[in-house]
Amino acid sequence: MSRIDQTLGEATQRLTDSHQARREQSDTARLDAEVLLCHVLDKPYSYLFTWPEKELSHEQSQQFEALIEQRTKGTPVAYLTGEKEFWSLKLKVSPSVLIPRPDTELLVELALAMPLADDATVADLGTGSGAIALAMAAERPQWKVIGVDRLPEPVATSKDNARLNQISNVTFVEGSWCSPLPNQLDMIVSNPPYIREDDEHLAQGDVQFEPRSALTAGKDGLDDIRTISTQALEKLKPGGWLLFEHGYDQSEEIQNILASCGYESIETRQDLSNQDRVTLAQKQV
Repeated sequence: MSRIDQTLGEATQRLTDSHQARREQSDTARLDAEVLLCHVLDKPYSYLFTWPEKELSHEQSQQFEALIEQRTKGTPVAYLTGEKEFWSLKLKVSPSVLIPRPDTELLVELALAMPLADDATVADLGTGSGAIALAMAAERPQWKVIGVDRLPEPVATSKDNARLNQISNVTFVEGSWCSPLPNQLDMIVSNPPYIREDDEHLAQGDVQFEPRSALTAGKDGLDDIRTISTQALEKLKPGGWLLFEHGYDQSEEIQNILASCGYESIETRQDLSNQDRVTLAQKQV
């Protein structure tokens, strides 16, 4: 049996070596090992520093070893632990859904800042784990929030996450983009697939383990954004808002798509890295 500090040191070195072998950054190796060890111990992060002399049981050592082995092969930590935090919510995740990312919190921030009625009805398209829909619903308990995904597995996961976080003003439904939505919505938000089919990053990092259908959208990555932009016109009330998360180099093309559909007040906002990240537009009044 090994003390925690020794176990972490060995695991960190193995993860660092595996990152370097895949030509990836290794600065998260220590954190990866710590998160996985906390998962095995079922303890908070502070436990590792409070009890560094703690010895793992044989069963815990085997479980930790198995997780480290999977991580050295590139499997995302969130898929190994089965959970990920987003907007202070603890969410279940699996290989059937994208792993929620901090960049997406900008989309939530902007959605919450829109000038909507207190009892607004809003939708999140391509909801996946339900991260965006649940964050909006948690912050605006008077809103009616609808999350849509075309596959049953993400819908089941998002419903589980609603129950886990005790959020009741959200409904998750299966369907293709706007098709299952009611009319007269106040706002539609989406983090849709927007990666180009030939993008080299699809073979790197966590992305290579995530569902491809949730990542790519045609040769230029904008097929789904075109579809949603057109469909949303039928579902939004006059003056309703449409918000997209997208790639850093896609804002001009997306603004053109929205303008061609007749949207107004089109604007792109930047993330914390000063990269274009979210474009918003308003249906004509």
